[in-house]
Amino acid sequence: MRNGGHDLDLALAHLHDGMPAMVDALARLIAVDTSFPPGDGYGPFADTAEDLFAPLGFDFERIEVPEALWQTGAGDVHGPRINLIARRKTGRPVCSLYFHTDVVPAGDGWTRPPFELTQEGDRLLGRGASDMKGTIASVYGALAAARETGLDLAYDPVLLFCTDEEGGLYPGIRHLAEIGAVEGHLLSFNGQASPRIWAGCFGSLDLAIDITGRSAHSGDPVGGVNAVEEALPLLDRLMALKRSVETRTSDMTPPPHFPPGQPLAARLTIAAINAGSKGSALPGHCRIVVNRRYTPDEDGAEVEAELRDTIAKAMDGSGVLGWKATVVGHLAPVKDPVGPHWPRWQAALSQGFGYGPDDFIRYGASSSSDMGWVQQAGIREILLGGLSRPDNNGHAADEFTTTGDLKALAHAVLAYLAQPFRPDLLTD
Repeated sequence: MRNGGHDLDLALAHLHDGMPAMVDALARLIAVDTSFPPGDGYGPFADTAEDLFAPLGFDFERIEVPEALWQTGAGDVHGPRINLIARRKTGRPVCSLYFHTDVVPAGDGWTRPPFELTQEGDRLLGRGASDMKGTIASVYGALAAARETGLDLAYDPVLLFCTDEEGGLYPGIRHLAEIGAVEGHLLSFNGQASPRIWAGCFGSLDLAIDITGRSAHSGDPVGGVNAVEEALPLLDRLMALKRSVETRTSDMTPPPHFPPGQPLAARLTIAAINAGSKGSALPGHCRIVVNRRYTPDEDGAEVEAELRDTIAKAMDGSGVLGWKATVVGHLAPVKDPVGPHWPRWQAALSQGFGYGPDDFIRYGASSSSDMGWVQQAGIREILLGGLSRPDNNGHAADEFTTTGDLKALAHAVLAYLAQPFRPDLLTD
């Protein structure tokens, strides 16, 4: 380790020379398949994260979310929910840096291997490159540069590698927040590479409706109950509720890509219908999955109750043998997350990405985040950064980030954590 711990410029120079190590770290992270569902790759991912960060002086703790909290019984989710906490304590104030380690399944349409890093010019392709394993590689690069150059830090970084953000019933960060394992102030990397002041986001509730009929020959259906046909009145009622729900608007400023005057509004989506297998048999079972995006001003319990009441009225008097509705995913809304650490983080983002003060825009979104559970556990302020951009195929085939964004985010993180950076904005 070199002397000259107050030289931020030296550390930044080392960071920019360290791009190959960051790219290699990203390759190792992408190679671990942490697709959710099923979410059975969290243990191997924790092993990889420990291998990367142990040489930087971190100690580790693994905390599992109890299965009774996350298991929906749907059969598509399995494996231990291992959350990894990496600590390096010196007595400074703590900044907790949050990452979700799960990714959406690869899906169709890839032209490169989804779980291998492919570099083409400045593009880095692979599942999780932008959402959000690339952010882990950026933080790795920042912390490696600080350690190599002996840079004094203003905060002790605590790294939170968390499970089940991509639609899970009980995300790992919720469990950590509720058991008091989140320290200091929180920087979430589940955001965009843009000059955004986060105003909050909607809640998201996934409800699976299972309708039980009785299979029979479609040419002689005596005694049969067609679960799909019996579900048609329910679909009609859900569409009527959709029209009502989507008149409910939020006071949050909408994203800049919205047409002028169009507010953020609640949403109801019939997201999936699964039933039957062949034309010669009546389907004996039908599953409908409904997604409800609700504003921070709506009450989650009331949202669920409205859905259940709609289902019950639709199924009353039907010929089905039974039905049930099960919550299979839930993210609470985030409201007004800006706090006293934001000015310093905004200054760091400006330095890393080259933004000007007038570039920053405050707006919310009807998308959702597991940070809502953090707020409900009593941590209101949440800083936001990340690598997502509208055109980098997040959640789609050939997802990518760029070496420029990887380096810019690492620069911002290094500046924010560094003692010499903007001492006038430093707060405990």
